[in-house]
Amino acid sequence: MKNNKLVIVGVGHVGSQVLTDALALNIFAEIAVIDLDKEKAKGEALDNSHITPFTYCANTELYAADYDTCKDADVIIVAAGPSVQKDAQFTDRGSLIGKNVAVIKEVMTGISKYTKDAVIIFITNPLDSMVYLAGNFFDYPQNQIFGTGTCLDSARFRKIVANKYGVDPKSVHGYMLGEHGSAAFPAWSLLNIEGIGTDRLDDYFSPETPLDKDQIAAQVVKTGFDILHLKGWTNSGVAMAACTLARAVMLDEHSIFPVSTTLNGEYGLNDVALSLPCVVGRRGMEKRLAVPLDEEELAKLQEAASSIRGTMKKGGLTQ
Repeated sequence: MKNNKLVIVGVGHVGSQVLTDALALNIFAEIAVIDLDKEKAKGEALDNSHITPFTYCANTELYAADYDTCKDADVIIVAAGPSVQKDAQFTDRGSLIGKNVAVIKEVMTGISKYTKDAVIIFITNPLDSMVYLAGNFFDYPQNQIFGTGTCLDSARFRKIVANKYGVDPKSVHGYMLGEHGSAAFPAWSLLNIEGIGTDRLDDYFSPETPLDKDQIAAQVVKTGFDILHLKGWTNSGVAMAACTLARAVMLDEHSIFPVSTTLNGEYGLNDVALSLPCVVGRRGMEKRLAVPLDEEELAKLQEAASSIRGTMKKGGLTQ
């Protein structure tokens, strides 16, 4: 029998937040954590197990384990590998490619030895390159592998737009697309606040200053690094993105999120993973949506693909 089981690989700042948020979902009967630092994994499992006696938390079984625990997992969230650090030499997620290719090869070797059935959600950066690596080099079903992609970028975009117009960000509908990184771009042609399109927002909501699309686009990309330099790391938003995706899988929601997957001819693009809106359900990524984009957005999508391919080349994933 299936046991609503989640496995989290990597319990650093991000993975530990994923664990806390996953418990709060109250849908997993069993959560296993894997980390190279086995003592830390045991500590995280033990610490979080003390949440379960409280009234509004499920009595989830929590434990540290090795990759053989993946054999009956429903969802695996991968947060393994070093991340961009405050005051380090890294200034972009792409700088992590050299170290994290080796990490993800080890992770996917461990997972695929025991299962080809679980849906795997990636957080590890550079995200799009890691998704391409996992989905194309391990004989794992591609639809069952995707990354959080621009879910977090899109949440930041919606929050910034919501603040400008004084509305709940859940009433803002729109995407950042392309790369989870500096080449992410807002699809302004698709943005709306409960049906009110981009060109009419200023008329309806009368902001203090007119909409500056370039300023907002730059702010979305910059805000992750603002958090990094203020706090030392980023974990809250991306952990919630991963857990929201895990929930969509477990409950077979068929929700639509801008996740990172390997493209198969959409917009003439192949052999690259990037973020487009996708239907997410029990089988993983069930359908990619080649949404209508204007000429400027199509050009930015091509630029994002080129940026990702450049990172992939640095990591030896392409020639």
